[in-house]
Amino acid sequence: MKIALVQMTSGADIFSNLAYLTDAIREAASKGALFISSPENSDFISDDHFKNQSYGYSENDHPFLSHFKNLAKDLKVWIHLGSIKINADQDRKFNRSYIISDSGEIAAQYDKIHLFDVDLPSGETRRESSSIKPGKKVVDLRTEIGHFGLSICYDLRFPDLYRKLSKSGADLLLVPAAFTVSTGERHWEVLLRARAIENGAYVIAAAQCGVHDGDRKTYGHSMVVDPWGKVIAEAGVQPIILYADIDRKESQLFRSAIPSLNHDRDYE
Repeated sequence: MKIALVQMTSGADIFSNLAYLTDAIREAASKGALFISSPENSDFISDDHFKNQSYGYSENDHPFLSHFKNLAKDLKVWIHLGSIKINADQDRKFNRSYIISDSGEIAAQYDKIHLFDVDLPSGETRRESSSIKPGKKVVDLRTEIGHFGLSICYDLRFPDLYRKLSKSGADLLLVPAAFTVSTGERHWEVLLRARAIENGAYVIAAAQCGVHDGDRKTYGHSMVVDPWGKVIAEAGVQPIILYADIDRKESQLFRSAIPSLNHDRDYE
């Protein structure tokens, strides 16, 4: 199966982001991609407090959902919206992923569980929990094109989540992200490869890149890692469509050769 990852630089204009992602998905579909993934926060990124406060849509009125449901149906492709912001309560939003089927239906949705509350060595401070409400449910999706495990960005640092997804049968682990540059340089590749090797699964990680509204910077380097831990496709730091060919038999071969998913033990 041919897949595509859209690496982009989302800003504060939702309709500009929508137009960019639409063009990229159309191009990827024209080149034979059956599954197309976008990064975390595909709809909106800004470090401006007032823009963040004023930005908000319910699931029923978010422009991305109706538009990309129609586009998936028209192009006969599966679209993974890495995440968009959906109103949760008066003060916070969900950071929510969607998988849209090639018939234009929402097949799965996942709310980011682990929130990025850190003080980085670079001096950058992030408090995602101040504006995002965490999810509670682990989500996997079995389809005719693959068995997907959903996650978002900072979730990558919590191996138990991916173990649970993989034990449910998921062999295509989705990690849309907006990684900071400082953490990306140190940890992005090694964490993605580790999650692939630990679980004998493909890891598909579409990423934000560049400089966003409010001078926020993200690392880029969208990546596809095979079940053996080999990076089979990697982007740089500019917007791009990244392509890869997925053969799910590789996951079966790995899990047969190294059946560690069956060897977990309880510890005292």
